[in-house]
Amino acid sequence: MKTLNDIIKWIIQSGLLAWLFYFGFAVGKPFIESKIKHAKTAQQKELWTLLQQVSMTVVNSLVGKDMTGQAKFVEAVTQVQAYLANKGLNVDMKQVQAAVQAAYELSTLTPTVDPTTNEEEQVEDGTAKAIDPKEVA
Repeated sequence: MKTLNDIIKWIIQSGLLAWLFYFGFAVGKPFIESKIKHAKTAQQKELWTLLQQVSMTVVNSLVGKDMTGQAKFVEAVTQVQAYLANKGLNVDMKQVQAAVQAAYELSTLTPTVDPTTNEEEQVEDGTAKAIDPKEVA
């Protein structure tokens, strides 16, 4: 028992304990910082995925509404922002707008219309009619 007490006394007096603490802190700090950075990155990725899913759901729910496109966009942004705020998630309004715009562009329920063509050249599904090469020549 005396030997054990002597060893502990020597560790404390020699500064070995302070050196071990410093060495552990120096080695452990970058490891802990990398874990924190990884966790924040993963959290942001999951938040963006949730934002995309909520945006797509809101856009699809507004497709059949009798509203203008701009009114639908504003309503979708408002609903997505309210949902995220209700869940305690703080997302920049520009990111919400970008996600809603991307959801409109990716949605299979929203028609794609070429604004450069006339309405009479449009077919029912929203795409432009094919050009007949005999008519052009």
